[in-house]
Amino acid sequence: MRVAKGTWVEIESIVLKPEERAPGLPEDTAKTPYVLRLSGFLEEEAEVGQEVAVKSLVGRTHHGVLRAVNPSYDHSFGATVPELLHVGLREG
Repeated sequence: MRVAKGTWVEIESIVLKPEERAPGLPEDTAKTPYVLRLSGFLEEEAEVGQEVAVKSLVGRTHHGVLRAVNPSYDHSFGATVPELLHVGLREG
């Protein structure tokens, strides 16, 4: 699928290879590359899986592999803890 220039996309790039990671990490973590995922506007038309350049919202250019088109966020801070909802509120 061709993705048009200017489309909001997500890229991925390896910041540190496993052999470049800090000593003292847990073994399973040390074996894994440290990966950056970043969203920005595609600088040139491309295909998913290609090396591309994007411009971030603050105007910086970043390079990486095109992974997603119009990415969304699906993270959370977990389930609501009802007992904590009133912490810090002033009554009265």
